[in-house]
Amino acid sequence: MSSGAGQVVCVTGASGYIASWLVKFLLERGYTVKATVRDPNDPRKVDHLLNLDGAKERLHLFKANLLEEGSFDSAVQGCHVVFHTASPFFNNAKDPQIELLDPAVKGTLNVLRSCVNSPTLKRVVLTSSFAAVGFSDRPKTPDVVVDETWYSDPEFCKRPGLWYVLSKTLAEDAAWKFVKENSIDMVTMNPALVIGPLLQPELNTSAAMVLNLVNGAPTFKNDCFRWVDVRDVAIAHILAYENASANGRYLLVERVVHYSDVVKILRDLYPTLQLPEKCEDDKPYVPVFKVSKEKAKSLGIEYTPLEVSLKETVESLKEKKFTKF
Repeated sequence: MSSGAGQVVCVTGASGYIASWLVKFLLERGYTVKATVRDPNDPRKVDHLLNLDGAKERLHLFKANLLEEGSFDSAVQGCHVVFHTASPFFNNAKDPQIELLDPAVKGTLNVLRSCVNSPTLKRVVLTSSFAAVGFSDRPKTPDVVVDETWYSDPEFCKRPGLWYVLSKTLAEDAAWKFVKENSIDMVTMNPALVIGPLLQPELNTSAAMVLNLVNGAPTFKNDCFRWVDVRDVAIAHILAYENASANGRYLLVERVVHYSDVVKILRDLYPTLQLPEKCEDDKPYVPVFKVSKEKAKSLGIEYTPLEVSLKETVESLKEKKFTKF
């Protein structure tokens, strides 16, 4: 596919899990990619990008820091679209403000400020998250369908200290306000928990959740999670730019299942593995709700089945020697 020939795009946080696949697919489509990373000289962050097909000819690395004003100016210059994926994702932050909230909110605004005066820019595609959609007091029972009109409630996130969820909620909210005031065309991607093969050498938070299960966790969480394949998320970003009619937010969720079902799928795939036998508590299982796929399907997204994504996550973790088997 060479639909991107002659077009220049920017990907922020390019060494990340989703972003690495995004860069790979953009290069395959013929785009020229200006990729921002915090340290272009760190081989663990950039070697997997520099080794991609087309990288020698069409990948340009830029040093940029989310909290440094103006540091995205040169990367954004001359671009037709900016894919802003850079945002920290981890649990157990010691200082949520400094580690999660500032990079997410201030970083997003810094990138958008660099976009304001760009005459070539057609659209910004922002990597948001289901975290900015489904966390509020609205009941999520099995008959409820969560769609793009739902927004997470910051106060709801603060109560139990869901700092990552809060960071994505505040960042997306700040972004919408900013682009409206500055007449920037923006589309947001709101993926569920992203799994699938890893291009980068370092373990990311969502793949670590699968690794924990296959590496001998004694119990599984009493929770239901939304899941989606990293490759589908990366392609969705590109489609959100290539489809002129794309607008607003897009929920990216292949399936909503309880953790017990994820364990069951893994057990069917790997019968000899020591997988957790029991739930972490004796309470009734958290109910599974529905998530609308209509809008994402209108972009032309075809989801990879969860079974395939889980298998390829485990195989990738094995190949990178993260597993104990």
